[in-house]
Amino acid sequence: MGSKNAAPGSRARRPLSIFAVLALCCLFYLLGAWQRSGYGKGDSLALKVNKIQADCNIVPSLSFEPHHKYVENVEPSEPKAKMFKACDVKYADYTPCHEQDRAMKFPRENMIYRERHCPPENEKLHCLIPAPEGYTSPFPWPKSRDYAYYANVPYKHLTVEKAVQHWVEFQGNVFKFPGGGTMFPQGADAYIDELASVIPIADGTVRTALDTGCGVASWGAYLLKRNVIAMSFAPKDNHEAQVQFALERGVPAIIGVLGSIRLPFPSRSFDMAQCSRCLIQWASNEGMYLMEVDRVLRPGGYWILSGPPINWKTYYQTWKRTKEDVKAEQKRIEDLAESLCWEKKYEKGDIAIWRKKINAKSCQRKSPDLCNSDNADDVWYKKMEACKTPIPEVTSQNEVAGGELKKFPARLFAIPPRIAKGDIPGVTVESYQEDNKLWKQRVTNYKRINRLIGTTRYRNVMDMNAGLGGFAAALESQKSWVMNVVPTIADNTLGVVYERGLIGIYHDWCEGFSTYPRTYDLIHASGLFSLYEDKCNLEDILLEMDRILRPEGSVIIRDEVDVLNKVKKIVGGMRWEAKMMDHEDGPFVPKKILVIMKEYWVGRSKNDTSS
Repeated sequence: MGSKNAAPGSRARRPLSIFAVLALCCLFYLLGAWQRSGYGKGDSLALKVNKIQADCNIVPSLSFEPHHKYVENVEPSEPKAKMFKACDVKYADYTPCHEQDRAMKFPRENMIYRERHCPPENEKLHCLIPAPEGYTSPFPWPKSRDYAYYANVPYKHLTVEKAVQHWVEFQGNVFKFPGGGTMFPQGADAYIDELASVIPIADGTVRTALDTGCGVASWGAYLLKRNVIAMSFAPKDNHEAQVQFALERGVPAIIGVLGSIRLPFPSRSFDMAQCSRCLIQWASNEGMYLMEVDRVLRPGGYWILSGPPINWKTYYQTWKRTKEDVKAEQKRIEDLAESLCWEKKYEKGDIAIWRKKINAKSCQRKSPDLCNSDNADDVWYKKMEACKTPIPEVTSQNEVAGGELKKFPARLFAIPPRIAKGDIPGVTVESYQEDNKLWKQRVTNYKRINRLIGTTRYRNVMDMNAGLGGFAAALESQKSWVMNVVPTIADNTLGVVYERGLIGIYHDWCEGFSTYPRTYDLIHASGLFSLYEDKCNLEDILLEMDRILRPEGSVIIRDEVDVLNKVKKIVGGMRWEAKMMDHEDGPFVPKKILVIMKEYWVGRSKNDTSS
């Protein structure tokens, strides 16, 4: 047998061979494990992955939950993003569609030169608008109502010209807003108290207001604590930075004027409108301006006129006018209001108040010619006309034309009359309610992503593609307000937004927005870039967003992943920190969320900038 004939030394060598084989196996196993860990020189891919993980930085002001995942671009490797330079510091307060040099080329008749005049493509700035040196985040609301940093709006013109009227005062390194106004020397609160003796401001009947020629918007600022939100506007004129002061205070406002073009609001929007020494010639142009106010005033709404020619017997000499002149002007305004079916409710001292009839059946007056247009909301760059906008028909004298609204805040989620009556194509009561439910979930998710949302840190908020106003409704609180923008190329839903007790404006995002730089803390854009992808340059829209966003402000963009990859590439050269995230419903949803924070930096001379 073999075992019997084996040499005696072979038995001694067998354990040594087994031990050698086991040692080699262990060695190779350890070597393989070392390489697979990513630290072995043989695995270059692992090295790259670990380096990416080591270099990853999360924006410190954003808070992300563990179930959210960053989503990297899925496009193949391409050249680096274009880096945008800083504009010269002379453009720190650049307003592209309201620049003085361009404005002076247009007629002064009917304030045409103060309307929107945007630069052609070859004159657009393709650079980042700098903040002024020393720029500081505004005071939190409600302190911002009364104070603003001088470095942010470094203009003292109003502190001198309006010193005796207490619009704004300069104190050390800040401006103080005492709440005064030309027509309310006792302060905005006392003025509003007098209005509230006639107008049902306290019970939620009046929610949306319009201030024509707003100054620094103290009327709107003091209405906010009474749960009334005002859309204020004033031209960019020699009263330097009126609208800029308003927005710095955390009060809604836009650059605008009653000129030759219709106001960018839908018909039957506002519960109340006022002119407080706004110097608009209401009786001129066959009453065209008063007819435009009538278009945007809701049936049953109120119009307030304080200032010339009201109380002309007291002030005609101060105004350097004759008795006959100012008396005749008031008579023309009275006649126009009567022809529009406005009933005078009050006149005392410097204030007069009219109320618009709730329907046409209750009006027995001879009205001006009715406007021919079958769409009273088609207003973008449309000429104003001296005609009365028809209101919806009713079946009885007690019915409110267009539908009666619930008192705020109940009307925020009640069914808007425009939807109940089927006036919004494709929107039903059920789809409206589903939209509300969806946006409540999305805003809750946004607050998990960025815990500053819903706090006073983000006071001025913009929704660039507002739809039915679901985002703003879900965010509604005294801590912030939302400018709901309905693009001119989107479905016209802005009337619904106003019926909910929210405010907004029509706008074409291929052009600059009617505001100063650095006026919004948070910008939201859902589906906007898909909407405009083939309409204009996405780069122009993003640069405009950067212009109106404050340093260290935030942006949330919700869109298709392919579009967001294009956006993210442009953003890479804009001093924005951006993170792509999965949709709330999971990674397989083709829509993603791009969360952005704008870096803090200020302008310096000779195009130098400082972080």
